Amino acid sequence: MSAVQRRLARFNRNVANRFVGPVLTRMPGFGAVVHTGRRSGRAYRTPVKVFKRGPHYVMNLPYGPECDWVRNTIAAGGCELHTRGRRIRLTAPHVFNDPAQAVVPAPLRPLMRRFKAFDFIELRPVDVPAPTAARP
Repeated sequence: MSAVQRRLARFNRNVANRFVGPVLTRMPGFGAVVHTGRRSGRAYRTPVKVFKRGPHYVMNLPYGPECDWVRNTIAAGGCELHTRGRRIRLTAPHVFNDPAQAVVPAPLRPLMRRFKAFDFIELRPVDVPAPTAARP
């Protein structure tokens, strides 16, 4: 992550997220990830851009997969997503890079490319069974 990205991430975490977060969670395509700090055990709430991919939820990682909320989610094995008035418990985090942005709706791809947003995390709702191996 570049120095500019780090400063922007710090500003968003300390200032912007506190004001925009409560509004964004009510809008389509946005939500807030509630995750527990790896060291502090404290609950944190981070606004995110959310896409559906079948039964799974995919979130864009504009600051890369090394950001705290992603590391916390991976360490805990999941998180809770608050979106459009609902709370969804998510598990089985999977971080991936998608230069083609196949998980992003086509109208948003040019904007996401402009910001070089190629990293994503995909999570499965707790009530959706994990895929099983194909049987012979």
